[in-house]
Amino acid sequence: MKLINKALNLSLLRNVTVFGAAALLTACGSGTVGQSDSGQPAQNTKKLTLVPGVQAEPFYISMQCGAEAEAKKSGYEINTQAPQKFDAAMQTSIVNALGSNPPAALLIAPTDADAMLTPIQQVKNRGAKIIEVDTALTDTSVAASSISSDNAAGGKLAAETLAKLVGSKPGSVLVLDTIAGTSTTNARAKGFEEALAAYPNLKSAGIQFTQNEPDQAASKVTAAIASTPDLVGIFATNLNTGEGAATGLRNSGKVGQVNLVGFDASPSEVDGLRKGEYQALIAQDPTAIGQQGVQQAVAALEGKPVTRNILAGLHSITKDNLDANAQYFYKQSC
Repeated sequence: MKLINKALNLSLLRNVTVFGAAALLTACGSGTVGQSDSGQPAQNTKKLTLVPGVQAEPFYISMQCGAEAEAKKSGYEINTQAPQKFDAAMQTSIVNALGSNPPAALLIAPTDADAMLTPIQQVKNRGAKIIEVDTALTDTSVAASSISSDNAAGGKLAAETLAKLVGSKPGSVLVLDTIAGTSTTNARAKGFEEALAAYPNLKSAGIQFTQNEPDQAASKVTAAIASTPDLVGIFATNLNTGEGAATGLRNSGKVGQVNLVGFDASPSEVDGLRKGEYQALIAQDPTAIGQQGVQQAVAALEGKPVTRNILAGLHSITKDNLDANAQYFYKQSC
């Protein structure tokens, strides 16, 4: 009889244990998968994800280097996933894939100020902190912090630099932008156009979009040279348009005759400045943007004060001050 009672007691204990475990699993499963009840990613509290605008571009490589160094310093892991092109659909696919296993924080350069809202918001809804780096959403309620250059001021600086290069010579100036809806380059083009109005000898030949493709920038420069005999300057709003513009000038035999001011300081642009294909570059500081992006992400995750908007520095580089500004040249690898 004692053996029978002992067996019954063991059976009852097993049932209670199973019931208790099931109840515990039910309680823990009340939140979203991959997320704790507090709304924070349950398993990824030390993991960050960086989604830049496009892969293999020196600006974003430099940003990645800065982010990786700062994450390591802060005791966090960061993994970078970049689209093959600066394209909202490609970036959306990457961001959507994060939804099932969100990082603690997503650092992202939205490729479209409006189209990227929904996928980024969905990652935020799963508990991730959102930090914008370089570009930003139109909706300012999503990100905890946004770090970028003052792009309108960068456009103004480019106009001032070009005006100094041209001097009193009259003529037309072409602006090459990337894609409509890209917050950074659109602001640069607008800032440039507004500042150009202060120089009566210079008139705008308009803004043309290149879809961020160097070959389109090259063809538009070739066409502008043919249609605008008094073309004295070109402002290219990023490194792809700048590289394409330089190609267009080479193909037209106008290198050095038409002043080219590029935005960014990629290795090819710096080399072009040394050769005289560019007359000036407006360099950003992507390494600092990556560093500050991680700093703000960590602050948000650890309940520390977060700065909503941070502006990185801009630097006008000409052949005369090229070597003195080497720290702002963009990297091709970390």
